[in-house]
Amino acid sequence: MAVDWLKQAVSQSEKLYPYIPGKPITQMLRELGLSEAEIAAKVSSTIKLASNENPYGMPPKALTAMVDAAGEAHRYPDGDCFELKQTLAKKHGITPEQLLIGNGSNEVLELIIRTFAGVGDEVIYSQRGFIVYALASTAAGATGVAVPESDGFTHDLNAILDVVSDNTKVVCIANPNNPTGSLLKTSELQIFLDKLPSHIIVILDEAYVEYVEDILEDSIHGLNHDGLIVCRTFSKAYGLAGLRVGYAVAKKDILAVVNRFREPFNVNGLAQAAALAALDDHDWVMEKVQQTKAERTRLESALSELRCLAAPSFANFVLFQHEQASVLVQALEQEGVIVRPLAPYGMPDILRVSVGTTSENDAFLAALSKVLP
Repeated sequence: MAVDWLKQAVSQSEKLYPYIPGKPITQMLRELGLSEAEIAAKVSSTIKLASNENPYGMPPKALTAMVDAAGEAHRYPDGDCFELKQTLAKKHGITPEQLLIGNGSNEVLELIIRTFAGVGDEVIYSQRGFIVYALASTAAGATGVAVPESDGFTHDLNAILDVVSDNTKVVCIANPNNPTGSLLKTSELQIFLDKLPSHIIVILDEAYVEYVEDILEDSIHGLNHDGLIVCRTFSKAYGLAGLRVGYAVAKKDILAVVNRFREPFNVNGLAQAAALAALDDHDWVMEKVQQTKAERTRLESALSELRCLAAPSFANFVLFQHEQASVLVQALEQEGVIVRPLAPYGMPDILRVSVGTTSENDAFLAALSKVLP
């Protein structure tokens, strides 16, 4: 008799499902039934606008540093990320003990939730917040509490406060939010934090903060709450998505506890070298941020003219709304453009489109004009 391994696993396994990322180019081409030779020929002309990546690549200094570091790949990396912590601490005006470095901010989020929430505990997040909050909560055995947004796109902070209970251990807020692109003012967040019990951990997920640095006060020094943890990443504006580097900033006593759950050598040596160099290439990074913001404005204007713009975005993506969104996903892929359907977030009529280069965005708009009914 075959063993039912799901029943042998921990109870929360039944409620879990694998995270579905933006579709890789080669996967999409395979799904179209192309041969390996045809796939190789089409890879360079296919455009992926599904994962909010930096379309300009990694900073030149980061690429050089990564290649140079490859010669030491046979050695274990610095398990404490000493140099990276020192540089980030100087950048943010904090101490190295206030930093936790992770294998992408995704690992950091999971570590925090697993540290502070378990069976019988609650983790609160927006219904249309980053789906990893729900997955990480379920994996930890905690109960996720999804709160509807105030207008379909923006965190409803008052509604979140209304569901806080004695069992609440963690609250997750993304700002700007993924996948809706909405933004909360620092003043709004502080009012919210003032009303929240001090023992509750608040994850402020700022994966897209570089795109709002010019209009938003720095949360690390501008917000106050005993349990506040600010999470950031090198995967978006810094262009290191494939290397996986993220970090958290919080009181050292909080991170000392989270660090007990961290695996040794969780950030590889190439990633550490690239992240250090990327910080030193800040002007290049911010130049690409400005280009992305200009292209975002152009895309939103075009979608607005088509009456397909769902809502303004403060991140590096735009929201396309159409009643036949699921059909348009397939049609766009036939034209060599990959976008992200938001049906898993409860938005079946919305597609998230990453902002690409000028030529990539031109190709998307051209493809869209061909497939729109």
